Parts: sequence; structure tokens; C-alpha cells
Amino acid sequence: MKCSQCHHPDTKVIESRDAADGEAIRRRRMCLICGQRFTTYERIERPQLIVIKNNGNRELFSREKLLAGLYRACEKTPITNIQLERLVTEIETKLHECGDTEVPTTKLGEMVMERLADLNEVAYVRFASVYRRFKDIAGFEKELSEIRNIKAASVKG
Repeated sequence: MKCSQCHHPDTKVIESRDAADGEAIRRRRMCLICGQRFTTYERIERPQLIVIKNNGNRELFSREKLLAGLYRACEKTPITNIQLERLVTEIETKLHECGDTEVPTTKLGEMVMERLADLNEVAYVRFASVYRRFKDIAGFEKELSEIRNIKAASVKG
């Protein structure tokens, strides 16, 4: 692994640990020339997922893009980065388990919203407002009603 500072091709691993619930390995490395320390992550390489947009365009699934959207939805909520990383890992794992290499954005969005509803209602509504493109307050009200109904049903059952 090249040093991130001086680009020397030889670095030493000084610490390794599991990350992302065993889905990755986090390694602390040190350059043998300049002493720079940096972190790398090692993940299993899986087939690339293609996301089919609503307009028919296809693009590669981006873990980072999904995380960025979730970070925006979860601003000023008690949800931690670790919880969001775990949520994205769960979704990515589920998508790979399905066996399909192409997934519509509708399926991806529903998977995210299902998990967000359990984490935080505010983050859920924020994400839903962008995902479902609410045009007015009625859209928010309808979504809030659905959350309340789901919560009420889970309390009874």
C-alpha cells in the first residue's frame, strides 16, 4: 500500500481490527520512510450493483452517495455515523443477497425508509420528503399519518 503522504510503495500495518460489523477490516498503517500514519479499509469485492433511476438511466450503486443523503436527512438528530454505516451495510448486503445486479431506485428508497423509520422519525420524514418529492404540506401529513399507524399497529401487536 502506497503512503498517502510521500507515495512510497512500502508501508507497515501497525494495527488491524474488524469494522462495519465484520464486513470490513480497518488497518492503521505507517510509512517506513516518512512516518506518516493513515487508515485503510479492506472489504470483500462483490459484483457491482447498478441502480436504475426513475428516468431509465443506469448508474453504479454508490455507498458514498447513499451515505451523503442519509447524513443530510439525519442532521441534528441523535443518529450516529456508526448507525448510518451499519444501515448502508445492511442494505448493500440485502441487495447482494437478492442476486440481482440491477436494482430500481424505488426498491432502494423503500429499503432505506423502512430502516430509517425504526431509527428516527424526523430523519425518516426528511428522507421521504426528498425521495417522494413532496410538493406540499399534504404529502408530509400523509407520511406522518402512515408512521403513526405503523407505530400504533406495532404497539398493539
